[in-house]
Amino acid sequence: MKHLIPDSLAARTLVVLILGLAISHAISLALYATDRTDTLISIDGRHIGERIATIDRLTRNSTPSERQRLVNLASDANFKVSKSSASAIETQPQMPDRTSKMQSSLASHLDNDPGREIRLRYMNMKSEKLGNVGEQEVKTLMISISQQPQDWLNFAVTLQPANPFWSFRYSLSMLVMLSAVAFFSAIFVRQLTQPLKQFARASQQLGVDVAAPPLPEKGPLEIRLATQAFNQMQRRIRRFVEDRTQMIAAISHDLGTPIARMRLRAEFVDDAEQQQKMLADLEHMEKMVFSALSFARDDTAREPMAKVDFRTMLHRVCDDISDAGFQVSLSIKEETMACNCRPVAMRRALNNLVENAARYGGEARVAVAKQDGGIVVTIDDDGPGIPQDRHEDVFKPFYRLETSRSRETGGTGLGMTVARSTIRAHGGDIKLSNRDEGGLRMKISLPMV
Repeated sequence: MKHLIPDSLAARTLVVLILGLAISHAISLALYATDRTDTLISIDGRHIGERIATIDRLTRNSTPSERQRLVNLASDANFKVSKSSASAIETQPQMPDRTSKMQSSLASHLDNDPGREIRLRYMNMKSEKLGNVGEQEVKTLMISISQQPQDWLNFAVTLQPANPFWSFRYSLSMLVMLSAVAFFSAIFVRQLTQPLKQFARASQQLGVDVAAPPLPEKGPLEIRLATQAFNQMQRRIRRFVEDRTQMIAAISHDLGTPIARMRLRAEFVDDAEQQQKMLADLEHMEKMVFSALSFARDDTAREPMAKVDFRTMLHRVCDDISDAGFQVSLSIKEETMACNCRPVAMRRALNNLVENAARYGGEARVAVAKQDGGIVVTIDDDGPGIPQDRHEDVFKPFYRLETSRSRETGGTGLGMTVARSTIRAHGGDIKLSNRDEGGLRMKISLPMV
């Protein structure tokens, strides 16, 4: 049952509107059909009564020779008149409500005669179909009126049946109403829910780009209030991130001066071994400060987005790392892969990931393919891998796996952090897993244009 309920707000609103109006329209048509039947009975009774009363007066006031001629002239295909010495209706059956209404309407048009007897009966009679071969059953009203004790005037009136409730006319009315309601409701609901779709897209974009432009504040009051709150939240988050990033940049910049002074003072240390250790520590600190400063600058100075061929970018990254003396192989099946990204930042992130695999895993085997409407890059190496409980730790700033690298390698522990931040800023993600045959696998997923 749940899968029959539409998932979107627009579809649910449209279904509720259409069902509600369809039910109300069906009830209105049912009431209309009932009232119409009663109205037809009243109109038919008045019309038939007037005609019968006229024929009755003419035949009663005419000579016997003229009566038959008047009867013949008054008859037609749907209104047949005859005279007989006995009633065409042997006995008056129990009258249903409709028959009693018709009899009352008929009696009101006839001359007031206390001894007059009026008999009515509805009968189903066979009649030839118009324009078709065969017969059809029609409703016929049989009426017998006594004029004298042995003189009866008989009428057989073919009644036009009222259209059934689910006739073509009523069905067409329902179809026209539902079509009109669906059309105008769809336009109204679409305009009503469009700001919600923009709100959802902006919420997703906020996780990718905190500096995205604010939402236009339009639509109903509730939507405008929600949009205002969202824009205010985005401004606060942007100010928070900018303040923290600028603080990191300022601290990193200010640390450069004391490090330089400590380097000068280390030159005056007499113990050569201690001097070399101090200079090595200062060099490592300087690299960490420089990495932090570069990271902060990259975050504060946003590179504009551009549409690039991801194949070409990854090919150049692998070629550069291979030229640096590392073993790298690349496998690409698709001819083109369009990606909307910040080219410099994306290339730096890919370079960090591929170089890490090649440096600490012996060889980096890179494969890229289209999958589920996006781009998936797989980087395998032959290294010792990373324990499962430390997969998330490698993305922490300045975190280093001492078993796989040393200070002499030059790593500061920001490469993986910068790479994942860049990938996530483009709407993607990185997952690590240990291969069964040994080594580490990095799986990077990115959206494709």
